[in-house]
Formats: sequence, C-alpha cells, structure tokens
Amino acid sequence: MATSKTDSTLNPLVSLFKSLGLTQAKALEAAKSPKSATVLQDLIEKHSLVGRTDEKQASLVVALAGQLSKSENVGEQERKYVIDKILEGDLKSVDQVTVATKYVEAHPVPVSEAEFNQECGIGFSISPEDVYDKVSAYIKDNVIVGWNSLGSVISGIRSTPELRWATPVEVKNAAEKVFTATFGPKENAKGKGKESKKEAPKAKAAAVPAVEASTPKKTVFEEGFLGNLHKPGENPQIAPHLRDAHLAATSGNVWTRFPPEPNGYLHIGHSKAIFVNFGYAAHHGGKCYLRYDDTNPEAEEVRYVESILEIIRWLGYEPWKITYSSDYFTELYELAVELIKRDKAYVCHCSQEEIKADRGGGHGQPKPCIHRDRPIEESLVEFENMKNGKYKPKEANLRMKQDLNDGNPQMWDLTAYRVLEKEHHRTHDKWKIYPTYDYTHCLVDSFENISHSLCTTEFIASRQSYEWLCDALEVYKPRQSEYGRLNIEGTVMSKRKILALVNEGFVNGWDDPRLYTLIALRRRGVPPGAIISFVSGLGVSTASSNIETARFEQTVRQYLENTAPRLLMVMNPLKVTIDNIPEDSVTIVEKPLHPKVPELGTCKIPFTRTIYIDAEDFRLEDSKDYFRLAPGKTVGLFQAPHPVTCTSYKTDPVSGKVVELICRLENTGAAKKPKAFIQWVAEHAPSGSPIIVDETRIFNRLFKSDNPSSDFRSDINPNSLEVVKGAMLEVGFLPLARRAMEEAKRESKTRTEAALKDAEPSAADDDTPHATSGQLIGNECVRFQGLRVGYFALDKDTRLACLDGGAEVKQQGDYLVLNRIVSLKEDSGKS
Repeated sequence: MATSKTDSTLNPLVSLFKSLGLTQAKALEAAKSPKSATVLQDLIEKHSLVGRTDEKQASLVVALAGQLSKSENVGEQERKYVIDKILEGDLKSVDQVTVATKYVEAHPVPVSEAEFNQECGIGFSISPEDVYDKVSAYIKDNVIVGWNSLGSVISGIRSTPELRWATPVEVKNAAEKVFTATFGPKENAKGKGKESKKEAPKAKAAAVPAVEASTPKKTVFEEGFLGNLHKPGENPQIAPHLRDAHLAATSGNVWTRFPPEPNGYLHIGHSKAIFVNFGYAAHHGGKCYLRYDDTNPEAEEVRYVESILEIIRWLGYEPWKITYSSDYFTELYELAVELIKRDKAYVCHCSQEEIKADRGGGHGQPKPCIHRDRPIEESLVEFENMKNGKYKPKEANLRMKQDLNDGNPQMWDLTAYRVLEKEHHRTHDKWKIYPTYDYTHCLVDSFENISHSLCTTEFIASRQSYEWLCDALEVYKPRQSEYGRLNIEGTVMSKRKILALVNEGFVNGWDDPRLYTLIALRRRGVPPGAIISFVSGLGVSTASSNIETARFEQTVRQYLENTAPRLLMVMNPLKVTIDNIPEDSVTIVEKPLHPKVPELGTCKIPFTRTIYIDAEDFRLEDSKDYFRLAPGKTVGLFQAPHPVTCTSYKTDPVSGKVVELICRLENTGAAKKPKAFIQWVAEHAPSGSPIIVDETRIFNRLFKSDNPSSDFRSDINPNSLEVVKGAMLEVGFLPLARRAMEEAKRESKTRTEAALKDAEPSAADDDTPHATSGQLIGNECVRFQGLRVGYFALDKDTRLACLDGGAEVKQQGDYLVLNRIVSLKEDSGKS
C-alpha cells in the first residue's frame, strides 16, 4: 500500500533496523508498517539485539514483530523466550517463528522445552527410510492407484503431523521412490493406446539410452505451462523495494490463491483451478489461500461459502488461510481515495447506456466521459457522498482514469466502485459502495503477496489493467498468468442455465447426479481422487479443453478398478430353484472382495436351494455364440461351488413371461467347465439374504447433443434418468457399507485434527468456516462394483441403521438407494 511517509521521516527507524542486519530495502519496508515497526523497535531496544543477529535472524525477528503486532497477549518473558530461540539457531524459518509465537501465547513461561521443540519442529530429524515407510503407509491407507495421484499424494503427506517438518525435497523423493516400487517406472504407467500394439514405437523406445529411459517423467507442475512460470521474485516491479518486501514476506516461496465468488456451486471446471492453484503451491513447498471474492452482495450467499470450502477439502486440499475480499474493504477504500488524489480516478454520474456509448458501444474507439477531467477535490467529495449513501445504485460510479488510446477495452476507464443497497453477508450494512472485480482482484493479490496469480484465458485482456492499477498505486505487483479452462461436452456449466434446469424441474437440485457440479459428482459417487487424476492427466496449457464425457468416465472407471470392492448384484431378479439341493441346505461361501486386491478382504455369503440370477442371463432360444443360461444349457455361478444346468422353467399363465427356472447343481464332477459365469444371490432369511435395493438410479446424459445450444431446454434427453426397483445385493454389502463409513470417519477425524492444528490465523471474522469432520463424510463414501453390472455408491437419500453403528442387517425403516457412478464400459449410445 502506498504510504504518505517519506524516507527521511523513517530514517531513524531504518538506521536502527539496518543495525539489526537487514538490508536497506528490507529495513525501509519494515519501517513502513507503523504497528509492527513499533513492536520491532521495542524488541531491539529491550533485548539489545543490535549487532547480535545476522541477516537471516534479523528477518525472523521482523517476522516475530509482525506476529506480535497482531496479538497483545504475549508477555515480555514469552517474547524473550522466542528471541533466544532465534539467536540460538533453534528457530530457522518464518513458519517456525509463527508456530512458536502461537505456542507461547497459549502456554506462558515456564515453557515445556520438550513440548515447545516438538510443536515448532526444533531438532526434528527423520531418516529417508522413515519418510519412505510413512509415505508407503499413506499410499496404502488411501488406496492410491497410479502415478496420476502423485501431486495430491505429496500434498496430503505434507499435511500429516508426522511429516509436518520434513523438507519438501525429502517427501517428494520418497514419494517418487514408493510410486516407482509400487506402480513401476512412470513411463510405464501410461494407458494402453493404439500405438502400444505397433512395432515401430517399440523399436524406437528400445533405441533410447538406458540412462535416459530411467529418468522419471516430469510432473504436470514441472513442464508445459506450469513448468515455464516465473520464479518467485522474477515478476518485475515499479520499484526494487516492493520486490524485496514481497520476498521477505514469502521467504521466496510460491504463494497462490483460489479466489471463487460465493455466488453458486462449483462445477467440474473449478476442479482444474483448485488443482492448479493448490497443487502448484504444494509441489513447490509453498502456500495457497482460499479467498472468497465477495464484492457483490446481490449474488452471494453463505450456503455457497460453506459448500466451496467443503468441496475443496473433499478434493483433498486444505487452505493455508481462508480470507475474503471483504476483509480488505477498508484498505481498498483508502487506496481508492489515494487513486483519486493521484488523478487516476474520478466519480462519474453517467447512465449505464452513456458509459457504454462512451466506451465505443461495443465497437469503435472510446471517447472521454464528461466527468473525466473534474477537479480532484470534487471527485473526493463525491466519492465520500457515495460512501455515505447519498446516491442510489447507478447514479454514481468511481471509474479509473486509464488510457483511452489503448487498443485494449480493459484500459477504457473501468469502474472501480459502484453503489449497491444490498446487505453484505459479512459486513452487513456497513458499506453502501462496493469495489468491482477489476479493482479488487489485483490489489488483494498484492496485499496477500501472491507470487503467481493463476487464472483462465478469458482474463488475458485484464492482465494489462491488473498491472496498471498496481503500478498506479505503487504497490507490489503479482504476475498474472493464464491457462485454458476445462469444459465437458454434453453438459452445461453456466450458473444461469443450471438454475433454470433446477427451477423448471428438469433436474432435482444443484446436486442432481446428471449435472457436472462438484456436489452432483460427489453425490453420484465419483471419488475425489478420480477427479484429480482426470484433471492431472489432461495437463495444463493455454488451450481450452473441451473433453468428451466418455473420457471423464473412463478415468473414473480406471480409478475404481483397483479401489472398489466387488459384490454380487442382480438388477432384474429371476428366481432359480436348484431341485437336487435339500430345502434346508446352506453352504457358506467365503469370497474375496477383489480378486486382485487382497487388502480389501473377504466376505461370507450363503448358497442355498433358491437363488436369483439376472433375467438377462437367461433366454429360451439357444445359439452357438450364446454362453449363458438356456434350457438344457450349463452355466457357472461366480464364486459358487458348482455350475448349474437349466432343466425346465415356469411361466406366468397370463403374460407368458418366464418367472422361475428349475436347475440341477452339477456337483458330481462329471460336468465340463462352463464357458461363462453369471452373478447370483441366494435366498436365506436367517442371514438377511438377499438385500433388496429400494431404488437403483441409472444416470445417462442429460442432453442429446455434445454442445447444448442457447435453446438447451429442447435438447434435454427424456431418458436421462432410469430408476430400477427391487434389485438384489449379496448379504456382504451391509458389513462392507458399515466398514467403509467407519474408515471414512477415521480418515476425516485425522485430517480435521491436522487441519485445525496447522491452521493459520485468518484475517476474517468469527464467521469464517472452520474444518469440520462432517465435510468429508457422506453416504457416497460407500462404493462398490456390482459384478458385471457397474460401479455404484450410496445416495444421500439412503437410510441404513448399520451406517450409524446398528446391526448389519436391513432393518424396518431402512431405505436403500444406489447411484450408478459409471458403467463397466463405455455405453454404445450417447443417450
């Protein structure tokens, strides 16, 4: 922020701070913050620090002063304790000083030395072998399935208490070693494409030198768009001291932000922005803010604030700090006054139509507003009148005085402040004027010392005005870099269109699983890791991505392949009576929950005289290319002791439909091995088998075309939702569901405790949402593959007593609803 003090006024403090070991630029910057400068001067004088610190220790003392300026609850003895730890070399980073300050604030002298050291990472030491073991355990516990998850795994590991103080390099190296040992070299992790069957690429690969072939492939954060980003501090500044102050605040680390406006629910496109901002910072050992861009009270609601944080945590990320643009309303207002004083802004009373005409009417060159050259003092008075509520909305605006001769419309006197009469969700009725995005975004990026302001390519033209405003006010100027946004074919992401779909009853709310909002994908059962894997696999470039839904669903399918347990499921039950088994015969079959993942365990199911198969696995007319059940034909039953042969069948006397099969169990050892196996479930009341599914919801594409037009209502697919009632599941489902929910609760508790422990103080008020374990838990945590049917998850409409610790049998009042996440293979038709 610009300051009215001159360097000569600050000279006594600057000289004092330089004697601490600071450079001229850092000493000058430290002196410009009155509150922390006063604390810093007090620390130097009371603890005789002159000549006792080197430059690095001096920077830590400055950081300590900054922390102390925010709190009056740290006594002199506690301050001395932290300073001594800095001088002794125990505290070596700004992060450690921050934690130390919080600790002594909560635990006054006498301090427990051992507890303090552990909390602040003093003397922390961990061998590469131990890091490797902890990374291995993390990957196993979270059922990671491939190299695409490396970035999110590193981020998750770094947030665990055990590795809180491990260096980023140690964690990264260990993670790459574990991934190589678990999944093989990274270059072998690519999916099998058409080229893998050709000989020429193989020969070419064989010609590559062995040393080159063993080189790990770069991650998405190390190549392409993200790999070519500037290093912290390389973004040019209008004055050198701005760069120095920025680097002092960030310690030269990457600081990013994810800045959503809380005016709606996030969609699949936002997952890319979350991945880019949180992932890039984590990859470089940096920090990422969640900053709500809440400058338009007419559209913003608390429910969106809560949902945004919940989705970020569900995707596996934890904000370093949670802030709001509204945290800075006072500072933004003061800078607007400064902008007027510098003759870089003026109050305009033109109508919206007049402003549009002056700006070229959408074509042509602009012309100056009639208020553009009004006296500075007059604009100051009028701006104060705006703030005090003298004007109604659209009667007055503060506009920036930019460059009307520039070819970029973003330089044609953009609006900085407007009058709004809507109450704000945080500041309530305190303000009558609100800053615009074009004015706010770059300045809050500056306030928060963002090193990389990453956004999508529709903001390319805004980069010029972004930089203009920072330079006009002589504040630190972050570098804005733009990447291509993510779109999915066959759906809509416009909040306006989705709202119309919801209000007009085409879908059942913003979380309808046919939509591509993230709350809808979560409800459908799509795992958060699959979404991150999808985004990571697309890479990041300046080109927009318009991806087929089939590609997204295939990524989900691949993710679930080795993570979801497999259960016997019959969608359209057909009764089978095995007449050579006694009526009271029960054989307990123990079956693996996944044939290739023994860690998922086993379950026990009954095999009895009466079973049910899927009606599609039987037909009356046999043929050479048909291998399932028909009269006189033998078929295998998955995991059952023996195959069965259909000897006869019964039909409904009215409809003629087959309603029961009579079969023989081929248990004599003479039967040939069947050519096909089908799924089944047994009837056995004592064990609660089968489990009846009240509703199974099958979601197809919501729209018939790939690119729904403006007349999207006429493009609705009338068969986008199918509801099947009466499907059957094996009895192993309920204990599996209970265990999955218990595991989700344990993981949620661990993550929540770590988030609360590592949380930085927020600039926001008490209404800032905090980490809660409930944000990570939902019925969708229960996922499985219905053998030969598809992947499924529990819907939120489900009521099962076993999920809350009740008995592992379906009870009266239970209501079981399943959502199909994806089919087992791509559907042949789009609808």
